[in-house]
Amino acid sequence: MTIIIDGLRYLAYILIFPGFLFCFLTGLLLCGIDRKLVARMQKRIGPPILQPFYDFFKLLGKETIVPAAANKTVFLLAPLVGLAAQVVLQLFIPVFQFNAFHGVADVIVILYLLLIPALSVILGAASSGSPYAGVGLSREMVTVLSVELPLVLVLLAVAKTVGNAIGTGLCFSLTDIVNYQIANGSLITRLSMLPAVAAMLLIIPGETGSHPFDAAEAETEICEGMLAEYSGAPLAVYKLSHAIKLLTLTSMFVALFLGGIGGGVMAMFTGVSPVVAGSVGLLLEILILFVLCVVLVAICVSLIHAVTARLRIEQLFKYYWTVVTGLAAISVVLAWYGL
Repeated sequence: MTIIIDGLRYLAYILIFPGFLFCFLTGLLLCGIDRKLVARMQKRIGPPILQPFYDFFKLLGKETIVPAAANKTVFLLAPLVGLAAQVVLQLFIPVFQFNAFHGVADVIVILYLLLIPALSVILGAASSGSPYAGVGLSREMVTVLSVELPLVLVLLAVAKTVGNAIGTGLCFSLTDIVNYQIANGSLITRLSMLPAVAAMLLIIPGETGSHPFDAAEAETEICEGMLAEYSGAPLAVYKLSHAIKLLTLTSMFVALFLGGIGGGVMAMFTGVSPVVAGSVGLLLEILILFVLCVVLVAICVSLIHAVTARLRIEQLFKYYWTVVTGLAAISVVLAWYGL
């Protein structure tokens, strides 16, 4: 009986929260807010916040066209593999004290899982037989290589800071990182972590391929790039994966640097029925997470669009391997010396 209950609980985690349903609703909503903010900064009205939902369901109703030169199996399966990896990735990221899956090496698992959606897009583009997709996938590979180094350094800085504090040297468990912040305050309040915070905010649009880091799609140059040959449901799945990735990265920022903010939510319900406290507390934690994600997206959008035009692929590579990597490296050095 216990096995069945545990199985149903984990199935609910995968399908409802923090799995597919939560990712679907929150990811698309964040994309809508992102587009609205961009429009407002450009003094346009912009699309409705729910426009990504309209686009997703409209694409589901369109015909799926598979190019004659494409490898049909890879072409159709690649979007599903990327989406599955994104949902699984979200399961490893704590919503403050709530964690569906956890272990001692969550950060390393997340690094591997983050590569799967990008690789799925590359494989899908390579299987399409389109020259436009070929240009796009080569740019996507450069983008992945550009972003991975500063991201690793940001995670290493956090792992070293928390590891020094709890006596393990390096801490790669997101659950332990969040619990440490609940007990000692959010890492964003530490001066040594501020360069890593700035680097992570710059990594988020790069990982998601948002403007100005959209060289792999570059609609005006290579006709949607990697997705040039996609249509119908597979294209809808790719769009959904992009939206969930935006949620995943902002959620990871919250866990890495703002984990201590939600620690007092459950304490507000002292003396209340545990069932009521758990349900209400969890709902409030979800709301807090969502608000923080919205704020982070707003910061990323306003910062990037205010100071940066769309980068060419060679500019993007230099930008991440100099400016962003330098910021992350500063935090690593400071953390290594216990500052």
